[in-house]
Amino acid sequence: MSALLEVIVVDAADAVAAQEGGADRLELVRDRRADGLTPDPATVRSVLAATDLPVRVMIRDDTGFAAGDVDGLRRSAARVREAGAREFVLGFLDDHGQVDVGATRDVTAELRGCPWTFHRAVDHAAQYRMAWNHAVSLGPDAVLTAGGPDGVDEGLGALREIAGQQDIEEVTLLVGGGLRAEHVPDLREAGVFAFHVGSAVRAGSGTGPVLADEVRAWRSLVDA
Repeated sequence: MSALLEVIVVDAADAVAAQEGGADRLELVRDRRADGLTPDPATVRSVLAATDLPVRVMIRDDTGFAAGDVDGLRRSAARVREAGAREFVLGFLDDHGQVDVGATRDVTAELRGCPWTFHRAVDHAAQYRMAWNHAVSLGPDAVLTAGGPDGVDEGLGALREIAGQQDIEEVTLLVGGGLRAEHVPDLREAGVFAFHVGSAVRAGSGTGPVLADEVRAWRSLVDA
C-alpha cells in the first residue's frame, strides 16, 4: 500500500510548501502550541484556495481533551463547513479519561457524513486500548496516535501491536506525535503506512514555516 504523508499547516503559505514537497493531505489548525485548535473561517478559505490537497480541519475550541461547550463545538463545525471544509479532525475525553462518545457523536452529526480523523485524545486516555476501540467505533476513517501520551518513542510497542491487529479496511492507523525519521523504518516494517508530521518539516527547530524541502525529505523517507 502506498504511504500517506499528512502535514500540519496553519496558513496558506504552509499549505503551498507542503504540497510542493509532496504531502498527500493537510491538517489545518490554529495554535500548534496548544496541540491545535479550530482555525477561523477566513484561514480555512485561504488554505482551500491555495491547495488542491485534501484538508482536514481541526474542531477543538479549548486546550486539553475535554469537549467543554459541545454546542459551541457544533457551531464551530458549522462555521468551517460553511467556509468550505469537507474533512475534519476531532475527538474528546470524558471526566473518567475515556472517549466521550456522546460529545463526539454530537459534533460529528454536524459533519453530515464527511470523513474525519479521531485525534490524539486517545493517547491521553486512562486506558489506551479501550479508548482506541471506542474511537474506532465512532466511525472515523483514521485515528491519529503516538501510542501513548509521551510520544512515539514511548508508544512504539503499542503502535506495532495495533498495526499487527488492525484491519486497514476499517480505519487508518495514522502515526504522529513526536514522530522522528528514525522511527519510520520500524513502523513501516510493522505495517504502518500513514504518517503525520508537524515540527519535523518546519524551519527554526520546528517553530517556523513549513519547508518544501523538509516535506520532500519525509516523502522520500516514508516511500522508501
